[in-house]
Amino acid sequence: MRSKSISHYLKRIADIWLTVSVHFDAFRLEPRAYLTATKWWIKRKRVRARGQFAPLLSRSLRAYTLWAARQERAGRPASPADADHPIIALVDIRDNHAPGDATATLESLAPEGIPALLVGALETTRLADRINWGRKPWLLPMVAGDRISPGTAAAYRAAMDDPARRLIYADDDLLTGRRRRKPCFKPDWNAELYAHCDYISGACMVRATRSDLEAVVDRSDWAECLTAKMAGEGEPLHLREMLHHRRRRPLTRLPVVPLDIVHSLPPVTVIVPTRNRVDLLRACLDGVMASDYPDVEIIVVDNDSDDPDTLAYLAGLDPARCKLLRHAGPFNYSAINNRAVDHARGRLICLLNNDIEVMEPDWLRVMATQALRPEVGAVGARLLYPDGRIQHAGVVIGVGNAAGHAHRFLYPDEAGYFDRHSLPQFTAAVTAACLLVERDKFMAVGGLNERDFAVAFNDVDLCLRLNQRGWQSLYEPRATLIHHESVSRGLDQDPVGAARFAGELAALKRIWKTDEIFDPYHHPQLSRASEQFAVAI
Repeated sequence: MRSKSISHYLKRIADIWLTVSVHFDAFRLEPRAYLTATKWWIKRKRVRARGQFAPLLSRSLRAYTLWAARQERAGRPASPADADHPIIALVDIRDNHAPGDATATLESLAPEGIPALLVGALETTRLADRINWGRKPWLLPMVAGDRISPGTAAAYRAAMDDPARRLIYADDDLLTGRRRRKPCFKPDWNAELYAHCDYISGACMVRATRSDLEAVVDRSDWAECLTAKMAGEGEPLHLREMLHHRRRRPLTRLPVVPLDIVHSLPPVTVIVPTRNRVDLLRACLDGVMASDYPDVEIIVVDNDSDDPDTLAYLAGLDPARCKLLRHAGPFNYSAINNRAVDHARGRLICLLNNDIEVMEPDWLRVMATQALRPEVGAVGARLLYPDGRIQHAGVVIGVGNAAGHAHRFLYPDEAGYFDRHSLPQFTAAVTAACLLVERDKFMAVGGLNERDFAVAFNDVDLCLRLNQRGWQSLYEPRATLIHHESVSRGLDQDPVGAARFAGELAALKRIWKTDEIFDPYHHPQLSRASEQFAVAI
């Protein structure tokens, strides 16, 4: 009993030491940002402080070490062999750089009761003959040098209940000596992301047939080919557990090539709410009018502009190119856009802020091509601040217990979190600052919610309702624009604006439980306080 108590205190001391080290690293790397976050913590602005601390702390090389140490204390025990749920590891030794690589892999498999066959060994040239296919085994492709965590077999076996499922995958990290680093906390199945980046191979289990294996085993990329085939035969299941420790992680990223644009693009209506700031509106409309799209209707909705220059500009708009609607009264983004949709003739609806600046003429064709897919709902563009940093790369539900913009403040040429900001992918939501959706889908879910979300979170609510109907939101970085965020309206820092925002935040939590659920395209082990995919410690 005493030795157990001593062990407990030693682990507690180690935890404290690692925690202090992480904070010290964060302070050393960015002292001003760390002191700013500390100031907000002292002032009891805890949400703001956590939002600033999370990405700072995650930059410490010891942040993941701290996370891993805490997880290991609550880890699963090893699992014995199970004849009713056979798992066979296929360990590729053809790229075996060190004699001990395969030994290390086999040593991690043995306590789990997982037998292994060596791919590339002379005695296994007929690998398929060594497998009892009558027991319908699951195959665990691995590379010599990779390891699995204690309890991996039990975790996988607990997920074998669906006979139609062909692929189960888990999270992984890199192993350098005994040090674990660079965790990949993966999204749940994201077919669009997988089409551009293989984030599954090397950390998954497949239920393949003999013919499936024989068709690929002689290829150098046999594991990736087998994974891709199984991924196409039923939706893969993601185990949100760190089960795989890899010697290398050759994530296969395909170049994001120009999209194959749909022929005969349908009419699109671009809706631009505005109030004063003619400089922003002129730049926005000039960009839209110069866009390479066959049939564009523009509806400008004026919300009580009183600036003479703005009024003169609106009066001078060519009615053949721009339809002008007047919408008086308090600013209600949802009501303004819903009214404009009633006047729209386009099959596609583009919601566009007046502070958006078009960079490339093909942005609308790219977004329209994606929006016309039957499984897609709202399509969002990549938006950049004027200084070139990312303002929007999809929306993550649950950040700040509400919703946040993924990868915000990252430069597009930075690696970020496995380059996710550069890849087209399904997301939980996208921003209405630049959003494209088919009109019929928009109307089918009742448009924007004017009552609960007059200004904030109306786009999140719309996307989640579209998702419920099977029309998934999609982030498309091949359409990139500049967003002068909230320049026209400001940031709601006055008491009235703050009270309205608080009410809309409460409505989001009440309707969608954003303070309880997690985003399936994010991960429970990524911080809810950070938009930059920081490990939660």
